[in-house]
Amino acid sequence: MLSAHRAAWMLVATLGAGAGGVAAMSMAQASPVSADRAATVKAAGVARQHPIPISGRDRLYTADQTSNTVSVIDPSTNRTLGTIALGDQRVGSTFSPQYLGDSGVHGLAISPDHRRLAVVSVTSNTVDLIDTRTNKVVSTTDVGRAAHEGSFTADGKQFWVANRGRDTISVVDAVHGGVIANLRVGEGPSKVVMSPDGRTAYVNHISKAEVTVVDVRSHRVKHRITGLGATFSSDQAISPDGTRLWVSHKSDGKISVVDLVHNKVVTVLNTGPDTNHPQFADTPSGKYVYLTMGGLDETWVYRRASGAPTLVTKIKNHGHAPHGAWASGDGSRMYIGLQKSDAVDVIDTASNKVIDTIKTGQEPQALVYAPRATTAGSTPNLGRQGLGQQAHNIRTTLPDGSAGDTLDPVRGRTLEATIRPVSGLDMIELQARALKPNTVYQAYSVAADGKKTPVRSFPTDANGNTPGALAFDAFDGESISIQVKGQATPVQKAAFAAQGSMHGHAVKTADLLFCDCC
Repeated sequence: MLSAHRAAWMLVATLGAGAGGVAAMSMAQASPVSADRAATVKAAGVARQHPIPISGRDRLYTADQTSNTVSVIDPSTNRTLGTIALGDQRVGSTFSPQYLGDSGVHGLAISPDHRRLAVVSVTSNTVDLIDTRTNKVVSTTDVGRAAHEGSFTADGKQFWVANRGRDTISVVDAVHGGVIANLRVGEGPSKVVMSPDGRTAYVNHISKAEVTVVDVRSHRVKHRITGLGATFSSDQAISPDGTRLWVSHKSDGKISVVDLVHNKVVTVLNTGPDTNHPQFADTPSGKYVYLTMGGLDETWVYRRASGAPTLVTKIKNHGHAPHGAWASGDGSRMYIGLQKSDAVDVIDTASNKVIDTIKTGQEPQALVYAPRATTAGSTPNLGRQGLGQQAHNIRTTLPDGSAGDTLDPVRGRTLEATIRPVSGLDMIELQARALKPNTVYQAYSVAADGKKTPVRSFPTDANGNTPGALAFDAFDGESISIQVKGQATPVQKAAFAAQGSMHGHAVKTADLLFCDCC
């Protein structure tokens, strides 16, 4: 049975990004809450008891999308103990029709008793369940297309995962493996989070400006919360007392704050580029939400209140593209995954300063913290895949000669270039914002002597953005420059529209072009 201690800190991992002012707009009132619902929410809040101090029995996990690993970290020493390999490193044999491993390791969730870790791979559409004491995979289940993020039920017997490429939630048997049911919830579900009392599941979407509310016992949709600040939502997190849901709109730079007592949107926060994961933390100094801003290399801290949240501070991360976030069992630390630096920042929540940075596997996405998950000093069945191959970010130059790796304060233009070693090649990732709309650019590797070598071309969308363009090659340049090549073709424009304004990565390997989850 789940102890009160563990129920207290059964938080839910998340993904998001942003950079602007605070609250924007209030929403219309919904119907009055029932007395039963109010009592349920109050009881869920009472269930939160005492914090759990950090110890050597705790574990921190990251889902590493490029090395296809899970990094296992001891938070008492801030040391990476090793990785659990779920497939081959990116490229490698992953394109083979005979490849049997996982690909695109992305989502994570921890069971209520902290004995099972669920890992969602977005490319192979699989859910692995890992025993946290042995670090061994106990089951692998094929789920729906573009499976993304999910949560365990309160009894730990089921894992619910959202299938972005369908309109379903797959209910996975967390004890034996296998799909128990597929629940239709609406187009493009992105993540499932559970209420603290375990009775209700909340589902956000990548193609609907709503949160779908599902009764866990009956599997029936019982409500749809509409009026969110934008259509595309990548991540969400629920408060420990179950009264608030923060829904992130990554590409729009917004957060919708939902009142779960009255099932209504109460505030939309204007944040900034690549608003990623929100995460709640109750500390001795108050109740806060930490929000990762992937496009600013910052983590923003909001004070929670009955009214609009208040922005307290902006923490400069010690790496690039902060993504996943999770608090320690006592709320004294917030851990931030650095997607483009292959590392995790450790934030002291008392001072709101980064006090350490831990190297991980390649391209960490989701991140979870599990108090008392194993025995102290335990490291069975861990390897080293993905470690010691950290990404580095290099200088870029825009067509007018200005620096692209520094945010243009007027136009908001940027061009980020990240290089990381994979399977004997280099993975070259480009991300552009506020360039010319519907334009094709040619990217070049620039050597020390000024010699330019073509890397790849990439188109921008109607807003001048390219969230991700990948190439795999041997990179020996010192910087990246780009030049206008021409206008985007109707086919390219249509491809952008089909991807929802490029909510994926355009990936080029030789003459292969396809979409990769972001």
